[in-house]
Amino acid sequence: MEDVVAVVASLSAPPAPAFSPAAAGLTLIAAAVADPIAAVVVGAMEGVSVPVTVPPVRTASAVDDDALAPGEEGGDASLAGSPCSVVSDCSSVASADFEGVGLCFFGAAAGAEGGPMVLEDSTASAATVEAEARVAAGGRSVFAVDCVPLWGYTSICGRRPEMEDAVAIVPRFFDLPLWLLTGNAMVDGLDPMTFRLPAHFFGVYDGHGGAQVANYCRERLHVALLEQLSRIEETACAANLGDMEFKKQWEKVFVDSYARVDDEVGGNTMRGGGEEAGTSDAAMTLVPEPVAPETVGSTAVVAVICSSHIIVSNCGDSRAVLCRGKQPVPLSVDHKPNREDEYARIEAEGGKVIQWNGYRVFGVLAMSRSIGDRYLKPWIIPVPEVTIVPRAKDDECLILASDGLWDVMSNEEVCEIARKRILLWHKKNSTSSSSAPRVGDSADSAAQAAAECLSKLALQKGSKDNITVLVI
Repeated sequence: MEDVVAVVASLSAPPAPAFSPAAAGLTLIAAAVADPIAAVVVGAMEGVSVPVTVPPVRTASAVDDDALAPGEEGGDASLAGSPCSVVSDCSSVASADFEGVGLCFFGAAAGAEGGPMVLEDSTASAATVEAEARVAAGGRSVFAVDCVPLWGYTSICGRRPEMEDAVAIVPRFFDLPLWLLTGNAMVDGLDPMTFRLPAHFFGVYDGHGGAQVANYCRERLHVALLEQLSRIEETACAANLGDMEFKKQWEKVFVDSYARVDDEVGGNTMRGGGEEAGTSDAAMTLVPEPVAPETVGSTAVVAVICSSHIIVSNCGDSRAVLCRGKQPVPLSVDHKPNREDEYARIEAEGGKVIQWNGYRVFGVLAMSRSIGDRYLKPWIIPVPEVTIVPRAKDDECLILASDGLWDVMSNEEVCEIARKRILLWHKKNSTSSSSAPRVGDSADSAAQAAAECLSKLALQKGSKDNITVLVI
């Protein structure tokens, strides 16, 4: 697979006989109704019973970390002040004005079967109350902070013959109206209709079957998201703001954006907005060409970051993990065919999940959602799941990566290594880093060092996929 951030899961079983995935998939689809296939279902969520023994997933062994000696971490943390993090340049402001709140977003109920799911912080309203209290006491509102998060990334081909991953980084891609984060509540004396926060876009795309779809997502998905956000804003007014639940609006803009890009990839609509973008009548008569063959697709994990919140959408098996207070907080759940709800959805549509060097849809695709993959619809869908969390003062870094990383390293390992490598860089470069300007328009050296370290470790641990790591 090619990288637009990690892709296919590592295969732990012995090598299978050579076969054509596309041919095998089409053959199995045709025979699905006639030939019952016994498949093993394994719960992907914590607490779900596991009825049978499943081949163990390869986990990472203890990592040799030459970055920090035991006992050094505390001093380095105070020295660095989490300079390379989702708190970024405004860490001191955020610490003073926006106390962190606990995450309980995995307690949220899922939406309709096969539909999007919004995972949210149940104490988000408490965060705005706390922020308002601090402003009343003379502090600065976190919503008024304007800074670009520091970031760094690396994308390597690894042991794959081709690179199919892609990365998109778009600082200040949209000015969010405050109501999309707080609803119609007046917070810190700011008008939710008129006050705006700069938002920054980060995306990792893990292609499979070719790089075309991942590359198209890199150029197009953030533009489609911007178009949908603009449409939502046009429909909002002070009169109906109370009826517009902001969490549902985020779900709608992401679902519509992913669906739009998926239609464009398949040649089902005019690219770049079609008639809404002012396309001429002559151009509209042309039949759009598909971006890629029907066997090509891509995952997508996207983070929209502003001074107060992190909004993550995920479609596929790439992943977003937040390092908060030295602990990993997963902001996405992998879309795997053996995830209980995904398995049920695929089977309900007449599809099959087959164990063929790992659980795969019709024995071909090792994920259950993606953009593209027209030959596996309706079983493979481009519907993302959305997570919204308020930022906290102990947020250290956010990692978006393809499964080339997550196949061989746990969330805990990745967070620990990333934060230690950032601290080590600032310890070694304390003089230069303290005087250097902090901007997010180009890669940050500390974040870059962390991303490179993680990709190298994944390669050493036997990752067989493209490896893309984005540290923010």
